Amino acid sequence: MSIRECALQSKAFAALKDAYDNRETAAAKWRAEGKKVIGELGCDVPDEYIIAAGMLPIHVYADPDRPLAETNKYLEYAFDPVVRAQFEKIVDGTYNSQIDALAISNSTDVIIRIFLYLRELKRVEPEKPVPPIAFIDWLFTRNRMHQVRNELTLSLFKQTVEEWAGREISDEDLTAAAKICNADRQALREMAKLRHGDEVRISGSEALVIIGSAFFMEREAHTELVKQVTEDAKTWPVIDAPRVFFTGSNQEDTALYDLIEDQGLVIVGEDHDWGDRYYDRDYNLSYTPICAIVDRYMLREFSSKKAFVSQRVDALNREVDAAGAKAVVFYTNKYEEAASWDYPSQKQSLEGRGIATAGFFQMHWPIQNNENLADRLAEFAGSLKGGAENG
Repeated sequence: MSIRECALQSKAFAALKDAYDNRETAAAKWRAEGKKVIGELGCDVPDEYIIAAGMLPIHVYADPDRPLAETNKYLEYAFDPVVRAQFEKIVDGTYNSQIDALAISNSTDVIIRIFLYLRELKRVEPEKPVPPIAFIDWLFTRNRMHQVRNELTLSLFKQTVEEWAGREISDEDLTAAAKICNADRQALREMAKLRHGDEVRISGSEALVIIGSAFFMEREAHTELVKQVTEDAKTWPVIDAPRVFFTGSNQEDTALYDLIEDQGLVIVGEDHDWGDRYYDRDYNLSYTPICAIVDRYMLREFSSKKAFVSQRVDALNREVDAAGAKAVVFYTNKYEEAASWDYPSQKQSLEGRGIATAGFFQMHWPIQNNENLADRLAEFAGSLKGGAENG
């Protein structure tokens, strides 16, 4: 029986996949019960504040099948295509009917630009169905002066969340929310041992579902299902395939992972925000609340969008080794150049240590718009399998 067949027989995995595939279900239920839902754009919005205020955080995501009628009026074509599709759902009223407000963090330069466009749009066309917006202007350099600035930034965001919720967030509320988030992150780390360990029992595609479903459901419910599916997966067959690490553009669905793994590879880790990076670093309960939030979000493993090349080289080496990967796939969408800047140095470092690499840059989104992608992946997979046989 294949891993996919085993996963689909797991009631816990089926529930997570349902949340992953039907991303509006939990939010619609919350709003029907008179509770509030907050959309998040960017990977550095503190879930802890939103949960502490009794609201549900959900991720803004792109719809590859939706025409970009509104986006084409306002955004240049040189924007990251995924962000353009996210923008469409914000300005066409989709999210205005699904969320009560939108929190945006400056996780990438393109998201900063999206915020500026939305702010101006709300000013000049106030009739547009764009939800209330808060912007979190983090400083990403890791010195104490900037952390003090970040503490002020987070204090202001906390005040905005309190206004949205119509109630204050006490330190006790925040601690309780932090424990909920920490428990979920720990459950995902336990799951990840079945990807990163000596025996791989969870594929990359299944892992994306297990991790990404957290973005669209109540966190405590997610934690329990992750624990259950981890227990189930301990009896799944071992995946005997070359182990690959994925780096580059966020993958909001499993289409690309499916294509890679259909070539006989297995993705054992990734450093994008819809995968392993999501549960990197806990909220430190021994810190003051504001310091703990800054520490959790600003001292995670380096993102390609907010780091020096040397930092990204070291970070990727650490993560590849931790995952036990023997190869790395670099994959970035068209107009998303930041990650590709690191590629020459990362490639040199990895291949100098005997780690094979394959680079896919300026790729179209969605993936079916790329000619010969499956053939290129099959060729890479064949080189890895041949190398393993020869070795």
